[in-house]
Amino acid sequence: MSVPAIEAQGLSFSAEGRNILDSLDVRIREGELLGLVGGSGSGKSTLIKCLAGLLAPDSGVVRIFGERLTGLPESRVEGLRGKIGFVFQYSALFDSLTVFENIALAPMRRLGYSRQRARQLVREKLAQVQLEGVEDYLPGELSGGMAKRVGLARALALEPKILFYDEPTSGLDPPTAASIHRLILDMRKSLGVTSVVVSHDIAALLQIADRIGMLESGRIVFCGTPEEFLNSPDPRVARFARPSAPQESSLRGG
Repeated sequence: MSVPAIEAQGLSFSAEGRNILDSLDVRIREGELLGLVGGSGSGKSTLIKCLAGLLAPDSGVVRIFGERLTGLPESRVEGLRGKIGFVFQYSALFDSLTVFENIALAPMRRLGYSRQRARQLVREKLAQVQLEGVEDYLPGELSGGMAKRVGLARALALEPKILFYDEPTSGLDPPTAASIHRLILDMRKSLGVTSVVVSHDIAALLQIADRIGMLESGRIVFCGTPEEFLNSPDPRVARFARPSAPQESSLRGG
């Protein structure tokens, strides 16, 4: 069996006296697009932040392409983080920095890019997310959909092998949300990145995900194909799956 892109064993995390993740196990294959669903407070966002190295779990192990991420010195963790891109729920752009500065910050600081080389990189990444000519805009001048695309362009700037998306379409109107979901699928197809998408949009995940995992009480209680998710006899799964049968039009395209 090939080494998974992401593997967690016995992952636990607590905050303010509450167990958010409870001895959770998960394996995500290289190139896979995994959707994560669950009720509010089920641990979805906490899980992907632990998998990305943004939060340190209380116990358990996270491995990225077989290399241990948890419990390492910061100098070694930094190298693994370079393989990971993270798209935050509210874009998390720096308000006082231009689009160019938001995207170029990590390549210039971590990889030593000159401003000229960074300018070219930013143009390339904005083109990848189908948003060009906005390098000198401030975040406050962007629409919600544009800000989401800039957040994705920033995540792509270090050429990650893994992309995590935390509620990437939260607050967007349906047409804009559909365009972001198509973009997520395009990134997986064109770049071959392993993708993990936390979303409440079950209908979209049914169309774009290879597998769907459901969290409840800090554990993954189901993980299977969209078809298996729709037909699961587990009442916990059915309550999420049944009202959101897939639409006739497909985000997967031809």
